[in-house]
Amino acid sequence: MNFARCIRLALFVAAFALLAACGGEVVKQAPPAPTVAVPQLPPLKIGLALGGGAAKGFAHIGVIKMLEANGIRADVVAGTSAGSVVGALYASGMDAFEMQQKAVALDEKSIRDVKLFSGGLIEGKALQDYVNTQVGNKPIEKLGKPFAAVATRLDTGERAVFVLGNTGQAVRASSSVPGVFQPVTIGGVNYVDGGVVSPVPVDAARQLGADVVIAVDISRKVDGTSPSGMFGIVGQSITIMGQQLGRQELARADVVIRPQVNAIGAADFEQRNTAIMQGERAALAAMPQIRTAIDAANRKRYADAVQKAQMAAQQQAVQRAAAPKP
Repeated sequence: MNFARCIRLALFVAAFALLAACGGEVVKQAPPAPTVAVPQLPPLKIGLALGGGAAKGFAHIGVIKMLEANGIRADVVAGTSAGSVVGALYASGMDAFEMQQKAVALDEKSIRDVKLFSGGLIEGKALQDYVNTQVGNKPIEKLGKPFAAVATRLDTGERAVFVLGNTGQAVRASSSVPGVFQPVTIGGVNYVDGGVVSPVPVDAARQLGADVVIAVDISRKVDGTSPSGMFGIVGQSITIMGQQLGRQELARADVVIRPQVNAIGAADFEQRNTAIMQGERAALAAMPQIRTAIDAANRKRYADAVQKAQMAAQQQAVQRAAAPKP
């Protein structure tokens, strides 16, 4: 009896060993997953695209003031026309409160040099000198943060983005409203207001490296009424010409802030405080959207970095597997 049990036990052990041996031929150990090291991401770059609108441009100061109050500082700035004036001062290192002080103290006569029979009522040299004085006569490339002033080539109608050279001259070119300011000649080329082709310079802000673009649209909206006065007529004409272009470019912004300044005239400098206040209100209302856009951009950048790292790790693993064994 004991002998029979021993025989059965021996047969059971032999069968189990045989099954285990057979199973070992089928099951293969999976290679270790490649290690993925996600590189440290550079800081998110926030860009401001400040649109044109003459005296409405004081609203840009209110927007910047509210952004700074909420801990948001632009890394790059692009401006068209009035937006280029505020943008240049901001890029030079001024904060919103300092710009507001400059705005309150500004005498519009000091930047309006009338010169008849010269292609425009205003020469623009006074504006150029004012801006250069405010930025310490620094060229664009020496300002505190990347800045672009957008103008229009008069000979081809193409957009021109100034990121180097004389800051005041670039702002003057960007602000040269056709029929009001004389065209500005730079390097043998005549330039006029950037609002003709890029009312709110979203694309220029992207070119400066912005991950998130906050656009500020202060352009006059056609409301069925006819403006009075030369500035109003010219301003509305440019608005009509650039409306379609403006809509297309604004669609490429992450956030669009629209201060309620439509009632402020192009030359209504007396309402500068109202414009600043409207800029503050509009920026405050947009803060949830701005924070959402920043969070979304950070998540996307991280996801893209992880995917890129995974692909690189997989490629390295394939190369190692294909390499000849020693």
